[in-house]
Amino acid sequence: MKQIAELINLIPDASQHLWSGDLCSARRAILSTDSAGVLEIHGSFALVAQEGERVVLARSLERPLRYFLAKAADGPVLIAAERIDEIRAELARRGWAEQFHPTYTRMAPAHHVTTLRLIGCPDPNPVYTRFFDPPRGTLAPDLDVIGQRYIGALYEELRQWLAAQDPKAPIGVPFSGGIDSGSVLLCLYKLLLDEGQSPARLKAFTLSVGGDGEDARQAREFLRRTNLEMLGETVDVSARALDPLAAVAVIEDYKPLDVECAAVNLALLQEIRSRYPDWRLLVDGDGGDENLKDYPIEANSELTIRSVVNNRMLYQEGWGVESLKHSLTYSGGYSRGCVRGYACANRYGFTSFSPYTRPAVIRVAEATPFAELTRGSHERLYALKGEIVSRGVRTVLGLEMPIYPKRRFQHGAGATFTESEARYRRHFLTLHA
Repeated sequence: MKQIAELINLIPDASQHLWSGDLCSARRAILSTDSAGVLEIHGSFALVAQEGERVVLARSLERPLRYFLAKAADGPVLIAAERIDEIRAELARRGWAEQFHPTYTRMAPAHHVTTLRLIGCPDPNPVYTRFFDPPRGTLAPDLDVIGQRYIGALYEELRQWLAAQDPKAPIGVPFSGGIDSGSVLLCLYKLLLDEGQSPARLKAFTLSVGGDGEDARQAREFLRRTNLEMLGETVDVSARALDPLAAVAVIEDYKPLDVECAAVNLALLQEIRSRYPDWRLLVDGDGGDENLKDYPIEANSELTIRSVVNNRMLYQEGWGVESLKHSLTYSGGYSRGCVRGYACANRYGFTSFSPYTRPAVIRVAEATPFAELTRGSHERLYALKGEIVSRGVRTVLGLEMPIYPKRRFQHGAGATFTESEARYRRHFLTLHA
C-alpha cells in the first residue's frame, strides 16, 4: 500500500479567519493525538495538515471542507477544497478528469478530526475522532437560567468576533425580524454600545420579494418595537430574481430547504453588493433553529419528538458519522447545510459569521433538558426557542425582544419554488455530466 504521494490544498490561508492564535498553532492542534485542543481554535476554519503518512482535516461547523483521492503514477494524491467544482477543475488541469464524479468527493464532518493514513489501493475508510462532545441535559429546567446562559454565550462569541474585525468596517445582518436574526441584531447593537463604538456601523438588510410582503412588514415592526428603525434597509427584488437552479450550482446540493434558502440569500446578497461594492462583513442567525430544535417534526416522516430531543446534535450533524444514513459526500444536518450561507456569501465576496454555530453556544443548547421541558409535546418544543431567547435577551441585554410566529427566510417567496428534490438532484448531476 503506497503512502500519499502528494497533498494538494486548494483552500487559501487567507480564507481562514481566526479570532486568536495563528494557523501554525491551529494545524498543530488538529495533528495532535489529543483532539480536544481543536476546540481552542477560535474562528472560522477549514484546515488540512500532514505529518508523514498521516493527513488530518478539521473544520468549523459553518463552512465546508471536501476532499478527493486521485490516483497518479507515483501514488495517491489527496485534493482538499471547499467546493466540488474546484476539485473537478484541479483533476482536469492534471489530466485526471476521467477519475471524477461528484459522488466520489467526500465532506469532512463538522466536530470531528478526519484522519487518512497510508492511503492507497484499496482506499481505507477515514477515521473520525470527535473533538466536540457537549454534555446533554445538564441544566435545570429553568428557562430564565437557560436563556441567560444561551444569550450570554452568543454575546461573548460576537464580542470575540468583533474584536478581530476592522473597527471601521460596516456590519450587515440579513434580517427577517425572526428570533435568530433578531437576537443577533440586538446583541450586536448592545455590543457596539458597550464597546464605545457607533451602532451606525450596523445595518439590518431585509429582503422583500415582489412587493411589500409579510417578511418586510414583520422586520419593520420588530425594528419599530425595539426603537431601531434607523438600522433597517429593505432590499426589493422581483420574483424573477429567485433562481433555484442557479442556487443548486452555487451550493452544490439539492435538498429543497437549503436550495430555497440559498436562492433568496443569493438574491439579497447580489442586491447588497450592487448597492455597496465595498461591503464585506455579514453576521446571520443561521444555526439557531438547529440549536433549539425549531423544525416541524411533522414535515419529516423519519422523525419523532423522542428522536429529536434524545439524539445528540441531531440537527447540527444529522444521524452521526457511524450511522447508515450518514452521507460521505455531504455529511448531515447543518454540517451539510452550511453551504446555504457560506457558499452564497463567498459568491458575492462577503465574509459571513454565524455565531449560533459556535461550540460555546451549542454547548448551552445541548445542556438544555428538552425532554423534561417538552414532555412529549410538539407545541411546547416549538414555543421553547422564543421563551429561551426572549428571556435571555431581557436578562443579558436589558432589552425587550418581540417574538413573532415562525417565518423562515424564504417564506415570502414560497410560490416561486415549485420544483422537487428529484429535479434539483438531476440538475446538479447535469452540471457535472
